Amino acid sequence: MTTTNPMSILLVEDDSNLLMVLQDFLELMSYKVISATEGYEGLAAFKTHDINLCILDVMLPKLDGFSLAKQIREINAEIPIIFLTAKSLKEDRLKGFQLGCDDYITKPFSTEELQLRIKAILRRCMKSDFHGNDNHNKIIQIGRFALDSKNLILHSDFGDQTLTRKESALLKLLFERKNQVLTREEALQKVWGDSDYFIGRSMDVFIVKLRKFLKEDPNVSITNIHGVGFKLEVKE
Repeated sequence: MTTTNPMSILLVEDDSNLLMVLQDFLELMSYKVISATEGYEGLAAFKTHDINLCILDVMLPKLDGFSLAKQIREINAEIPIIFLTAKSLKEDRLKGFQLGCDDYITKPFSTEELQLRIKAILRRCMKSDFHGNDNHNKIIQIGRFALDSKNLILHSDFGDQTLTRKESALLKLLFERKNQVLTREEALQKVWGDSDYFIGRSMDVFIVKLRKFLKEDPNVSITNIHGVGFKLEVKE
């Protein structure tokens, strides 16, 4: 009889009562939970354990959730991140998505909502990791750039650029629609799994980043098709 290891979640929350409730609930759902009450403790835990998903409170002592997420992303650009916050400010949500978070939950929330969001994120990540074998590990040539989507690296004579999981997925999707329009709706659903307004604003930030990465080759550009989507134009 074979057994599978439970998914491991890093939970960083400075409210000890909420931390205990969430940890008990997640463990009841058969997740392995590594908990911490402040940012540096959470970072140390991430470096020590094999983590599959991070749930980070934004307002953490010593090292806030946004700064913690940034340092975690530098270690592992693919790890899914959910932010918890008592704030509902648009600027905070946008900042979270710009850092590459996968979801954002405003307190108070139900444990059932958290459970559904975790399952949706892990399902999307597994789909991204195991979706067919066609072109998943293939090096994609984009003008003078070579996208290694498996290792999240954009190679070029100008230097190598490490990408986040979503940057790589978005660029790969743009390439699949090369010289054609990629609609916003398709990009949001395939890369983020949702077409929420705030995620849409986050995607605009990712497009700006990709343009910056590709600007050295004048034959490669990402054009904004107003009200519709984007087009990766590659002159042969």
